[in-house]
Amino acid sequence: MTNILVLYSTVDGQTRRICEAMIAEFSAAEVQLVAIEQATEQQLQWADKVLVGASIRYGKFRPALFQFIQRFNVLLDAKPNGFFCVNAVARKPNKNTPETNSYMQKFLQQSLWQPKQLAVFGGRIDYQQIGLVDRTMIRFIMWMTKGPTDMTQVHEFTDWQRVREFAASFAQEA
Repeated sequence: MTNILVLYSTVDGQTRRICEAMIAEFSAAEVQLVAIEQATEQQLQWADKVLVGASIRYGKFRPALFQFIQRFNVLLDAKPNGFFCVNAVARKPNKNTPETNSYMQKFLQQSLWQPKQLAVFGGRIDYQQIGLVDRTMIRFIMWMTKGPTDMTQVHEFTDWQRVREFAASFAQEA
């Protein structure tokens, strides 16, 4: 049985939800789901494969992602691995692939780690669950980029079929 370590860095929880959906596709594996800040060397050594998901807020990944990579780059590179990012920009069809998403491209330029499998998924905006300052800023950004600004709705941009397809591909990759 394959051991898969799934790590996530999230602000509002959507990246974790995506990881949980992926885990459902890993039925033939033993899986651990861990927040990236809590990942240990022992967990990485246990894993046969490592999958990392990270969200974007205000155009940046959380610092814990790069701290993790700095610390565990050698272990990551030694195993089959994958990385996906979650962001609202990926709601647009011409910005939802690793090749066309500016955040993924910036990650690949900045990161010591060059993941073997890549994906980009749209995130989720729930204005009611976001604090006042963030809600105001995100709504302004959405208005500027012609995104949804209705604060009474939850705006789900994640293509769950693409999530399942990436997970199935990752599970099969040697």
